[in-house]
Amino acid sequence: MNRKPFYFLAAIAISAMLAFCCNPPEPEIETETEPETETEPETPPTPPADTVKLVDVTASVPVTENWVYTDRPVITFHVENPNEVAVKATAMLRITTDLKEVLMTIEKEMEVPAKGSIDFPVTTDENLAPGFYKAACFVNKKSTRRFVFGINPTEIVSAPDMQDDFNAFWDAAKAQLEAIELKPNLIEITKKSSDKCKVYLAEFPSVPDGPEGDSVIVRGYYLEPQDGKPHPVIMHFLGYDTPGTFVSCPGANGGDFAEFYLSHRGQYINRAPANKRGDGLDMDFTSEYGDWFAFNFGYRDGYYYRGAYMDCVQAVRFMATRPTSDMNNLFAEGASQGGALTYAAAALSDYPFAAIAPCVAFLGDFPDYFAIVDWPGNTAKESWKKYVADHPGLTDEDMYKFLSYFDTKNLATRITCPVIASVCLQDGTCPPHTNIAPYNNLQVSDKQVWFYPELQHEIPGNWPGKTGNFFKEHTK
Repeated sequence: MNRKPFYFLAAIAISAMLAFCCNPPEPEIETETEPETETEPETPPTPPADTVKLVDVTASVPVTENWVYTDRPVITFHVENPNEVAVKATAMLRITTDLKEVLMTIEKEMEVPAKGSIDFPVTTDENLAPGFYKAACFVNKKSTRRFVFGINPTEIVSAPDMQDDFNAFWDAAKAQLEAIELKPNLIEITKKSSDKCKVYLAEFPSVPDGPEGDSVIVRGYYLEPQDGKPHPVIMHFLGYDTPGTFVSCPGANGGDFAEFYLSHRGQYINRAPANKRGDGLDMDFTSEYGDWFAFNFGYRDGYYYRGAYMDCVQAVRFMATRPTSDMNNLFAEGASQGGALTYAAAALSDYPFAAIAPCVAFLGDFPDYFAIVDWPGNTAKESWKKYVADHPGLTDEDMYKFLSYFDTKNLATRITCPVIASVCLQDGTCPPHTNIAPYNNLQVSDKQVWFYPELQHEIPGNWPGKTGNFFKEHTK
């Protein structure tokens, strides 16, 4: 057997194995490849507005020109668009008179820019007559704001409707008052007094609730300067009382004015027990008048406001008896019912006023008053029904004749002093239409009225009639 080839092949195999072990092959290295660059996706085109789910616009109606305009209102809609695209919105303005007559509805379409806003004025095609109107504003059929605005308010005609014996009626009431001896009684309220000014509870008689009967005792808080010199006099007349509420007592002033806060018959001090007053006096008072506006309604010579107006006249007469009263500088102010009493005092007083400041005055222009708001018209009509039951044949026209004796628009024709008045346009108790009626019937040239567009039945804080600046300007 030939073994040479075998040895030869074995030798080759061994050599190959030794070569592999001493010099193993380099492992394959996986090289990192650069990742593919991600390309920004293309911005898709903005879809048309009618295919986008839009968020509702927001809207408001700011005050412009105090909401008192000449001829035409210009109501501005402020609309904001939160969307990424421009949108269209529809503004609608509905106007009615304050007597609830619908005049017109105006619609305007606006385009509001994306992420933006627009101020969009809406006005009428024609001039509106002098008056007060109600605006209802909508954007995209959603209510935005409702408010009252005025057109040339000082040109509104609220014609006087006094009866032929109007002046004779009040002259007779004053003659009855004149026959009553004043006999004031003063009780000092020491806890409210100071060295410069003493505070008193003053009480005195006034006319009966009719042509005959016993005098009615009325009261008030009297502030008397203590330097012995004459001082300007300020009469304060109060609003419609709320029975049961606490009656505050003013503290001493700085001694610059002689002041009187009248509680006319049945109201305030005259109906409040000691624990419902802030004067600290151990005296209880009660009232049997009930609802004052309804008291003796229809009975002209015994109606509540005949007596209340005479209480104002008697309070002025009381102040004239005081040594520290300068009756050449006589002023009066009051709000609501107090505004009406302010007009009445200036119209009926024996002493001329230097100036008066009625605010949101009550008891004006009854025929329109009862058509604009519910109260006191509902009380009047119910009271009139009871009166007519005992006096058959009377009509609503007769009711308004009765009320005309107490209407401030008629009393205003007798006033001769300067007047500053205020009207709150959103007043639902004494609406602006009834506030402006006595003012427009004043025969004096020195008069001014301030309009407050957003206030309701309230006294404006910056009104010169409240701050006293108007009185200072007219002090002699």
